[in-house]
Amino acid sequence: MEKGDLSDSSTLLGDLVEARKQIAELKEKLHLCKQKEFQNFQLPNPDEGIDREGSEDDKRKVNELCNKDIRRYSRQLILPEIGVKGQLALINSSVLLVGAGGLGCPSAIYLAAAGVGHIGVVDYDEIELDNLHRQVLHTEERLGKSKCKSVADSIHCADICQRIFSSHKDNVATRYLLNDACVLAGKPLVSASALRFEGQLTVYNHEGGPCYRCLFPRPPPPETVTNCSDGGVLGVVPGIMGNLQALEAIKIITGLKASYVQKLLLYDGLYGSFRSIKLRARKKDCSVCGETPTVTGLIDYESFCGAGPSDKCMLLHILTPEERVTAKQLKEHLGSNSPPLLIDVRPPVEFDICHLPNSCSILFTLSC
Repeated sequence: MEKGDLSDSSTLLGDLVEARKQIAELKEKLHLCKQKEFQNFQLPNPDEGIDREGSEDDKRKVNELCNKDIRRYSRQLILPEIGVKGQLALINSSVLLVGAGGLGCPSAIYLAAAGVGHIGVVDYDEIELDNLHRQVLHTEERLGKSKCKSVADSIHCADICQRIFSSHKDNVATRYLLNDACVLAGKPLVSASALRFEGQLTVYNHEGGPCYRCLFPRPPPPETVTNCSDGGVLGVVPGIMGNLQALEAIKIITGLKASYVQKLLLYDGLYGSFRSIKLRARKKDCSVCGETPTVTGLIDYESFCGAGPSDKCMLLHILTPEERVTAKQLKEHLGSNSPPLLIDVRPPVEFDICHLPNSCSILFTLSC
């Protein structure tokens, strides 16, 4: 290596150190900004009466079905459990979808198709190619675009939804935030998840049932949380769970009894089984929905959970430059007179997807 190359490397290393310092400072500013937003944010008090006379909500309220509504919703209108009263409840209802991904997309489709009048969509993310096998409202033409905008465009194109509000999304921190916000605002929370071939669903904070904090007062360690980025998911599984979420929401809106209050639905797509287990009752000493709550407003959930609101992989540990070789260096080693033995320690399924020529697969696992 020539002297000029060494000088350039030293300069680049200095620039890298400075860039990392600036990133750390920006992260600290962002953290303080988030704290300030949480402190200033005020949820509506469900106990306070609201004078709706002449309000925008009152003006938008639909009191009777038009001919087009009757034709569109005729197949569910003739259900005694729905009828005109239930359909009007759907048209005048509002639902917030947190996440416009594998669960949110099918939920959005069927909530809009059922006639839900106002659907809010919250998701910070942009569409990536590996989303498309399960996030069925997004397309290749929309890669890199906002998921919220994609959902709004898809539903508007179908001429189904009157109105859509878009904003920012899932993981442990978001679960606690959503739970607390719903309890403080007096709203039910229909929660679902999907991983590999399995799905779960329950309804929190409804009809005297428990909230999320009743069951999980303390968050799990961040390194123990697995998501579909790490564990994988079959695309149809979140589709099934998202449709079940929409069904539960529709039943709640129309005054029907929700099926999964204080119950957890467990779906196993590999064996085709559905089963339900009973959950613990609401705790009197719950910190947010108990008799003497200590959580009376939104808090700093990033500090509380030990991780920020991201569904990206949390388990990556990047090797230092001294512990790895570049692609160019590897090519030189493999082209030498004594090429090294190349061992691929990833799981066999990942080795089958792609691997370097002449490498051999030997799974490496850490044992306690």
